[in-house]
Amino acid sequence: MVGSVGDETLVIRVTGPPGAGKSTLVSRLVHNWREKKKRVGVVAVDPSSPFTGGSVLGDRVRMMEHALDSEVIIRSMSSRGRLGGLSAAAGGAVRIMAAAGCRRIILETVGVGQSEMDVTRLADVTILVLAPGLGDDVQAMKAGLVEAADLLVINKADRDGAHTLARQIESLPGPCCPLELTVATTGEGVDTLLEKIESVALSLASSSEKKKRRRQAWSTETRAHFADLLLPHLQNMLDNEGHTLPAEPRAAARELLSRFFGKYSTMK
Repeated sequence: MVGSVGDETLVIRVTGPPGAGKSTLVSRLVHNWREKKKRVGVVAVDPSSPFTGGSVLGDRVRMMEHALDSEVIIRSMSSRGRLGGLSAAAGGAVRIMAAAGCRRIILETVGVGQSEMDVTRLADVTILVLAPGLGDDVQAMKAGLVEAADLLVINKADRDGAHTLARQIESLPGPCCPLELTVATTGEGVDTLLEKIESVALSLASSSEKKKRRRQAWSTETRAHFADLLLPHLQNMLDNEGHTLPAEPRAAARELLSRFFGKYSTMK
């Protein structure tokens, strides 16, 4: 997704369960970066209706303080049901923002669990935002987002249970990425979080990991667009030629693959 974005631009993905305060934290990050005279882009993806595909796009309301700032570009979009929390158009939005001079771009994605891991690395740095009292099962998340994150943030740290949650995370087996406690509504801990984001980004840039992630991002987005282009034709064949296909679904799928890509018809 960010394959054509220059090295001077940093793409940060902010994810986590609903209610963790992601949008408020993103707004605070934008505020602090603007104080440092950086042009900032935000791609905020909200859940969409499974019936209409529409979305409330509430992030536009939650980030109104930046609405008149010409150095902040905010694009809200609906997930359209896409797993992993990213709209199909998010990649294009990131590239446009980078071309417009945004040197810090935030992807705020729909709150996800460990089953939606396909887009976790569609950014240079992934931040997982948690909060006390949301009923998050940290042990269950260990095999998912906690392991995939570059930074962990416990937001709403002024609430009871924040330090207990921090200790739970730190006690998990295996290495743990940097952990920061924040109160996004007041800005507490956000400056330190910014420093950690820049530190992680610098570490990635000095290794081959950043290039590896961007290549993986390009591959992931290309696959997604390939599927988007192919699926309507596939559905049309199923609707109109389904009666000519084998009754067994796997055999039917192989037959369809043969019709689309003859030389791959022997794939299992």
